[in-house]
Amino acid sequence: MDAIYAKEPTMSSDTKSTVTDPIKFAYWVPNVSGGLVISKIEQRTDWSYEYNRKLAVLAENSGFEYALSQVRYMASYGAELQHESTSFSLALLLATQRLKVIAAVHPGLWHPGVLAKLGATADHLSNGRFAVNVVSGWFKGEFTALGEPWLEHDERYRRSEEFIRVLRGIWTEDNFTFAGDFYRIRNFTLKPKPIQRPHPEIFQGGTSRGARDMAARVSDWYFANGNTIEGIKGQIDDIRRKAAEHGRRGPRIGLNAFIIARDTEAEAKAVLADIVKHADAEAVHGFGDAVKQAGKASPEAQGNWANSSFEDLVQYNDGFRTGLIGTPEQIAQRIVEYKAAGVDLVLSGFLHFQEEVEYFGKRVLPLVRALEAKGAKRVAA
Repeated sequence: MDAIYAKEPTMSSDTKSTVTDPIKFAYWVPNVSGGLVISKIEQRTDWSYEYNRKLAVLAENSGFEYALSQVRYMASYGAELQHESTSFSLALLLATQRLKVIAAVHPGLWHPGVLAKLGATADHLSNGRFAVNVVSGWFKGEFTALGEPWLEHDERYRRSEEFIRVLRGIWTEDNFTFAGDFYRIRNFTLKPKPIQRPHPEIFQGGTSRGARDMAARVSDWYFANGNTIEGIKGQIDDIRRKAAEHGRRGPRIGLNAFIIARDTEAEAKAVLADIVKHADAEAVHGFGDAVKQAGKASPEAQGNWANSSFEDLVQYNDGFRTGLIGTPEQIAQRIVEYKAAGVDLVLSGFLHFQEEVEYFGKRVLPLVRALEAKGAKRVAA
């Protein structure tokens, strides 16, 4: 049966960043245990609320504009303990003043109407700082353990697209109606609607053809796994070419990166080598087998992690591949080069979150802004 969609979303004039806009920074919220690398190396990071509350305040005072709460429903590959993403996000929103917090959610485990209601309330409680990351899912065990069907790869993205269309429609329209293959909404009006206009930002990730095409059609932001400058530019050009076919300018692009900033390049590289040397090999291989199987299920067999090496997989989302490892000067220069390639936001992971977020804010971010200012002057000239 063909879905009957609401009108095609269009992008406002500020949806796609310009070359003169400052690049934005987000950080992964460590709301699951095990840190951001699958390694037995010490990670002075904690999944508790108290640690994360302090981290959120520190991050917004260090220049970070977004935080992304992870979603995991059961233990997997080091994430033995997990806090639920939406409730944790709301707690962090209430503990901060400027930080936008992105809650990751799975279609199939959430109904978009229920999430729309929660998101509207969270947006009011936080004065317009709630956002959502729609995760199509790679972990089959979570769905089957909860008694939910596991869809094939492209079907998961078809469901996610309907989820986003319904979410946006409920947030922006009265008497909203939608007839799809996965969701049916009949003359529904949400009151109150969110504070943000036109609605809270909607993020998504993925690498496959289905993921990129969905981003081109409906998403505000596209999260990419870690990649080289050439690799991410190819993805960006592809998505924006597809978006233009639908009369859209966006989406904006976020890039995953694991940042190791140290006073010397040698020290930074030694930290990376130590992380990989002490990797939990069994957990890395288990994670790799699961995610690569999910990616190979796409028609073109090119989902997330399709070409990831063992070293890449030690960091969940290929964060080492982005290459933000070195001195503050080296990292700042590379960030600006990614911006020139079309990246609008860097989604950052760290080994020791509180101390490294603070170091980044003091030592790296001012250099990025100085380089951006020089570039803006050249553009103006």
